[in-house]
Amino acid sequence: MSDLPVPAPTGPRQRTATTPARILAQHAVEALLSKKAKDIRVIDLRGLSAPATYFVIATGESELQIRAMADAVRETIRDEADEKPWHVEGTDFMQWVVLDYVDLVVHLFLPERRAFYGLERLWGDAPFEDVSEDSTGDAVVLLQPDGSTDPS
Repeated sequence: MSDLPVPAPTGPRQRTATTPARILAQHAVEALLSKKAKDIRVIDLRGLSAPATYFVIATGESELQIRAMADAVRETIRDEADEKPWHVEGTDFMQWVVLDYVDLVVHLFLPERRAFYGLERLWGDAPFEDVSEDSTGDAVVLLQPDGSTDPS
């Protein structure tokens, strides 16, 4: 990513629709699975002083795959929930792309960037769930309607 400052979005930090954040996260997981994303992790930030309700983090093996993953997330959430991201960052270099839907933030990394920034370490006290490559978005326990944060 560039060291140049990125201007903040203008206007209030608000979503374009009212779909629950857990549903947006399920759609994001589905989109990432469809593009063969690796190491998908959902982090539940409820109850923490955090910038969102959920993070979805995934790894792509190339800049081309990161672009495909970002496009798939945006298209799926737009088509299924009529939501647009409040802010998008990193699409110039495709090494760390952030899709910010206010309540959901999707982080897409190349492997070396993910290891370097270590978001999982920064939010290590939050409940998380790793998503297997043969799973589905609606199978993620952390994203169930009962609000469970115990993935066991």
